[in-house]
Parts: sequence; C-alpha cells; structure tokens
Amino acid sequence: MHLVAGDKKGGFYRPRTGYGDSRGACGVLLETYRWSELPSGAAARTLSLLFLLPFMLCNAAAWMRPKARISGAIVWIGCRLLGLSLTALYVLSFVGVALDLLAYKCMSRSGCLSGRTWLSWLVGQPVGLRVALLALVPVAAIWALWLAGSRCGHWYGTFIPPPDQATDTALGAIGTRHASSGVDQLRTIHMAAGLAVLDLSLLAPSWSAVGHGVLDILLVVGTLTIVVGCVLLLCLPRGVDDPTGAAAVGAVAGALLAASAGVTAVVLGLAAFGRTGWPAAAGLPGYAEAVVVVFVAQGALLALVGIAALVGRDRQPGRQTTISGLGAPLFAGLAVGLAVCFATEFNYRVSDYLDRDMPTPDMLPTSPVLPYKWTMFGFFVSILGALVTGAVVVLISHRQRRREADSIVAWDFPSVDEQTARRRDMVRDAIARAQFTERISTLAMTYLCVAILSLGFTALALVELQPAVAAQDLAHLPTDFVSAGTQFGSYLMALLFVGLLIGGLFAYQTLAFRRYIGMLWDLGMFWPRVAQPFAPPCYAERAVPELARRVTLLVEQGHRVLIAAHSHGSVLAVASILQLESHVLPRIALVTHGSPLRRFYSTLFPAYAGADVLHEVGNRIGWRWLNLWRDTDPIGGWIFTLNGSHDGASRRPSTVDRRLRDPQDLDARGHDTVWPPVRGHRPCVTDDRYVDAVCDLADRLRAG
Repeated sequence: MHLVAGDKKGGFYRPRTGYGDSRGACGVLLETYRWSELPSGAAARTLSLLFLLPFMLCNAAAWMRPKARISGAIVWIGCRLLGLSLTALYVLSFVGVALDLLAYKCMSRSGCLSGRTWLSWLVGQPVGLRVALLALVPVAAIWALWLAGSRCGHWYGTFIPPPDQATDTALGAIGTRHASSGVDQLRTIHMAAGLAVLDLSLLAPSWSAVGHGVLDILLVVGTLTIVVGCVLLLCLPRGVDDPTGAAAVGAVAGALLAASAGVTAVVLGLAAFGRTGWPAAAGLPGYAEAVVVVFVAQGALLALVGIAALVGRDRQPGRQTTISGLGAPLFAGLAVGLAVCFATEFNYRVSDYLDRDMPTPDMLPTSPVLPYKWTMFGFFVSILGALVTGAVVVLISHRQRRREADSIVAWDFPSVDEQTARRRDMVRDAIARAQFTERISTLAMTYLCVAILSLGFTALALVELQPAVAAQDLAHLPTDFVSAGTQFGSYLMALLFVGLLIGGLFAYQTLAFRRYIGMLWDLGMFWPRVAQPFAPPCYAERAVPELARRVTLLVEQGHRVLIAAHSHGSVLAVASILQLESHVLPRIALVTHGSPLRRFYSTLFPAYAGADVLHEVGNRIGWRWLNLWRDTDPIGGWIFTLNGSHDGASRRPSTVDRRLRDPQDLDARGHDTVWPPVRGHRPCVTDDRYVDAVCDLADRLRAG
C-alpha cells in the first residue's frame, strides 16, 4: 500500500501496482483510509491519555443527552458542572499531597523526614513559607492541565480545516466550528476555577488561625465570587455554545482567570512573607471539609442528571435496550468513580510511601483525610453490588438468551450429526454471550446508584465518623467486615489503575485490546470537548471532514464512490455523508459491517445518532446502503430491521440489513482442515457475502 493523500496520522492508501490485482470485488478501485494514529499514536501518548480518561467519559456523557428539550438542557448543564467538579477534585488531590500530607503532616514528624533530603531542607521554616513553596506543586499540576487542553489537537497539525459552514444535522457538524465553538472559553473557565480551589485551600488555614481582617474577607469573598461566576457561565443556556456571544463570554472568562491568578499571587505572597501566625496543625485546616463538599456535590449532580435522563427518555415503540437514553448518568458515574479512585489512590500511595516501615499506617499523622477512607469503602460496596447484580442478571437471563440462541442455530443449522452437535452448542453459546450486551446496563445502573449513595455518605466524615463505626451503628454490620472491605477497596482501586495502565499500553497494539478497549476509546474521543476541556482531543474533528473532502474530490474527478466501513468506521462514514454537498450524494453508496450505530450510538446518543438521523443518511444516498451483521457479534448488529422484520417507518430501510449466518457452516470436512471459525466482530471482507454486497452496490451506482 502507498499513500496517495493525507499523512501518516490520517491518510488514504492504495495498493501498489505490480503487487497483484490492485482492484477489489467487481473491479472497483481500492482505497483505504487509515486514521488509527489520530486517537492512539505512540504508546507514550496513549498512556498519557489514560490519565484523562475521567475527563473523556464526562465529556462523552454530555453528548448523550436526551432529545427532550428541557431534560436535554439539564443533562447538558449537569455534565458541564460535573466536569468542573472533576477539575476541582484534580486540584484537591494535589493539594492533599503537597499541603496536607507534606507541608503539615510529614513536616511535623522527624521520622517522616529521615533520609529525605529533598524535603528535610524545609525543616525549621515557618509553616506559611512551607505551604507557599509546596503550593507550587498544585500550581504546576494546573499548568499541566492547561498544556494538555491547549495543545494542538483541534486540527492535528498539518490538516487544513474546511471552510466554516453550517449543517442541518448535529452529527454532521462534527469537525466544524459549530460543534465546539466554546472550547477555549471552557478551558479558561476551568483554569479559573482550579486556581480558585487552590486559593480557598490556602486561605482556610489563615482564616482559622488569625482574626478576620479586611484583606482576609476580601480575598475569600473574591475567590467565592470567581467560583460562582464560573458556575454561572457554565449554566447559561447559550453562553459558551453560542458563537455570536463567544467574544463576551471569552472576555468574562478571561477576567475571571486574571482575577483568580491575581488572588493566587497575593495569597502565596502573604503566606510566604506576610504571615507569622499560621497554625502548626496536624493537617491542612479545612481540607477534609473541601473534599466532602466536592464529593457530595458530585453525588447530587449525578442524581440530577440521572433523573433528567430518565424523565426525558425516548419511549417510542420498538425493541429498545435498558440503557436507551440513560447513557449520560452511566458515563458520568463512571467518570466520577474513576476520578475519585485516582484521587484516593494518589493520596494513599503517597501516604504509604511517607509511612514506610511503620506498623500501623492508618493511625499515623500522615494518613489521608477521612473522606478518602469513605470512598475506598464505597468503591468496595459499589463493585460488590455490581458483581452480585451481574451474577443475578446472568442467571436470570441465561435461560432466555439460551432459548433465543437455540432458535437461531436451529434455523441456521436444521440438521446436525454427532460430530457437529458439539460445534453447534459452541455457536449457540457464542450467540448467547453476544446477546448479553443489551443487559449489561443493569450492572452499570446498580453501580451508579451505590456510587451516589457512597458519595453522599462521605458527609459523615465531617463528624469524624469512621466507616466501620458508622456501618455498625446504622446497618449493624460487623466492624471487621467493614475494615476489611475498606482495605480491599484500596487494593481494588490499585488493581483498576494497573488494569487501565495495561489496557492503555496495549490498546491499538494488540488485536484483542483494539477490538474491545479500543471501542470505548473510539467512542469517547469521537466527540468534541464541550463539558471537559481537558479531555483527549477529538480525532473526529479531522477524520470526519477529511473523509468527506476526499470523497468529494473523487466524485469531482468523475469517480463513483462506494464507502465500506467496519465497526466504528461506520460512524465516521455516516457523519461524513451528512457533510457532503447535494451534487456529490447521487454518486455515493455505503456498506457497513459490524456497525455499532444502532446497538450503541442510537441508544447512547439519541439526540445525535438516533433513528431519525440514520434515516436521513439513507434518504441522502438514495438508500444505496447495505449493512452486514452477525448474531455472534457483541458490538455490531442490525440498524433498521431485526431478522428481516419491517421497522414500520418505510419499506426502503428493510432492504438495508443483511444478516450473515456465522459460522457459514458447521462441518468443514472435505473443504478445510479445521472447523469454520466463529467470526463475531471481525471484518467481513473475506466473506463471499461481503463481495456480493459490494457488487450489488457497485451495480446500483453504475445503473444510477
């Protein structure tokens, strides 16, 4: 293959002449679009994106809002406020390590400083000076966020952006400035809020140690005003999203950031040189309360998003999964859960490092604040609840899934012998496993409900109530069980982090990881940054318009273009078709296989990839569209029809879906040396039925 357009990050390739037949089925000229370097790239970049995973999930949750106007607006604003809380929690985690654990707790213990020359040089310095110097750690963390959010990811360097033009569908706006007009303003707002959180953390000790002078009052009121201003800007219905008001919103956001930076400079200066009465307390004053406020606010916002999504859920007749319309609270809950895990583990791992060679680290002054212990126990309960629910769902649905799979294999393979009967049972089990995708949302809903309750119960830390004592008093649970669960929750958090690290390292490097973990990564990075500006850059901002422009160029050169897309590539293809101009559409056809358009995108993103959008795509290309799907595929599936049934909207969509029997046969005797494989989510390009579909569409294009 050689590159004919684009670059190595996103390029178009054709077979080299002289290396066999350069044409495909029915003589069509082959050209492939390779875009995998946009969301993944080198292993180091993939690992760096791993730490932005909570931001990515929260940003994707905003795009999962329901179609209903009021409910959709509430979900949109709720996800944006959740994104702001993730930024606040990110800053607080570094404040906990630098100021609470190091500046206050570790500095008060000679054993903690033993052998640590990089820290012991601060011994003997005033508490305020220690705080001011170590406060540069969260400042650097905030600056790292700024670099991550402002780096060139919008057009990926060499890509020439298309002209600014409006489209009549929201999905077709991906890659245009209409989809993410306020990302710069959003980043400025989050930076202002992050500095404000640091300022409040620095003001809390002086506020509790000395009298409230005029300057103290002015600094606190000014910082709280900045926080309120950031929240109000995110709550405006058409503030950050409205291109016409971008200048005004940008000016206000810039003023908030400048004011927040000014307050930070003043507070750091007063801490280092102007204060002598800072308390030498056992921990950073007010830090535990700040963590509880963030956790409780996140729990309340998750409940608000969940109620709004449930009320605005689309209840149109037809086969729907239990996750339909509820993607926003589920993904937002996963984002908050991961962020809480990262913050908790970060503080506890640093605490373990500081408490080296000590027999009882939980009782030492360098232990993290009590709210983090509550989150460890809450995480243990959430995982336990999800596992129990999963086991129940598997047992309850097993008989129904097995019955449906039996009917499918009986239709596909009506006659079997003793040698193929075992193979038929394996195919039935593969179909039954693939059908579990529609039922996995019950596990996620259980986790979400328990996580919301766990975040709310962290408020008990304000009265210095330990999880073991509270569980015994409120639920009469054994204290040993709760203590063991809390410790086990910490191990689960560490295991989760290691698992994500391995998954991020091998994603797009190994086929198995690319098929399943890459699916989630592609789904999250496909959407522009509208709720969290520090999420990984949206690769679709280049891939979608680049594919549309290449198709347009080929058509203008006199070609007829048949777009063949597998898995997530079908989402890129659909979004690109929505950007094509009217004179290009009559020469376009589409074949999709292993497509998640109905199974995931229509259910998770009803306002952007619902059935109406998919019908619009079919109408635009004159229903020159074939979708190939298998019952053994846990990701892809049918789009308009199920098993050839009519969807009730139009007779044309009933000709789109073509079910492929998988495997093609049970018995390979006389044809091969091994049993025919179960293909599942693998591409269909080696299947003769794929060739038939390509030839069918090619004939339609030639006839048209």
